[in-house]
Amino acid sequence: MKGDRVEIVVDAGDTTRTYEVVASRAGRRVETAVRRGVVEVSEVTRTGAVVRTARFMANRVLALVEQPIPREESSDKAG
Repeated sequence: MKGDRVEIVVDAGDTTRTYEVVASRAGRRVETAVRRGVVEVSEVTRTGAVVRTARFMANRVLALVEQPIPREESSDKAG
């Protein structure tokens, strides 16, 4: 099962641009952090190793939307 997905909407002058960071493999997740005026969105493995990172200037970021992948409910419900 794949991890999370994050959409980043950035002010690009006269328009906006939307970027998407998606956990590319099962067991990975996407983490966000704001440090020193920079928004970092990183894909991280189970062990905590960073696979890739996208960085944006914090004053240009209009929206940061974290969207978890919908989990499938098991059909083996007791009842």
